[in-house]
Amino acid sequence: MSDVLLIADHASNHVPADIDLDIDPVLLNQHMAIDIGVEPLGRLLCARLGMDGIFGPVSRLVVDLNREEDAPGLIPSESDGFAIPGNRLLDAEGRRARVERFWRPYHRTIADRIAVERPCLIVSLHSFTPRLSARPEEARPWQVGVLYNRDDRAARPGIAALRAAGIVTGDNEPYSGKVLNATMNMHAEANAVPYLGLEVRQDLIGDEAGVADWADRLAPVIAAVADGLRKTAHGG
Repeated sequence: MSDVLLIADHASNHVPADIDLDIDPVLLNQHMAIDIGVEPLGRLLCARLGMDGIFGPVSRLVVDLNREEDAPGLIPSESDGFAIPGNRLLDAEGRRARVERFWRPYHRTIADRIAVERPCLIVSLHSFTPRLSARPEEARPWQVGVLYNRDDRAARPGIAALRAAGIVTGDNEPYSGKVLNATMNMHAEANAVPYLGLEVRQDLIGDEAGVADWADRLAPVIAAVADGLRKTAHGG
């Protein structure tokens, strides 16, 4: 399935040594810094399905790769109720330098990959916390959410396949791709490439056993969606 590309914007919690966020290091292992479980799950899915993968190389607290370049939250000053003091000190030049160093090369890599070999499907892989610290009363019962904006060619069969497999699936939950979908808007929708935006609940993929289990569950869904798109493309 080399014609399927997996993209994981928030796969890393890496903060370069020359960047001081001035936060408790414990936060770097929580959801505000990284999509927990996405890096091992994404790599296992790539290995299972023969997909190429592009994995975000820095923490979303350094720069949020799933935001437009001019978005206010691109370099967050707070996340889920926690202040990021080091980012609040950035001036306009510091912000431009961080964008040039991390955001632009990442998105250039994606754009170049799509230009060289157009995929039949992009899989956007994220994970979400069962409850936000800032809104603990709001439960998030879905095991997987499927996010999309205008293009639902992959989302619709993806949701159907997930539900048929007995997976509690959110349709544009726990938040809507019509509101937050930057990477897929830029690289999938802008190029008319179908995409399957998957959000997996973090407590399900927080250890090796969970990652293996959900790779088993998600791999056939991705394969089925890709097969359906290929047949449609070839008039099948």
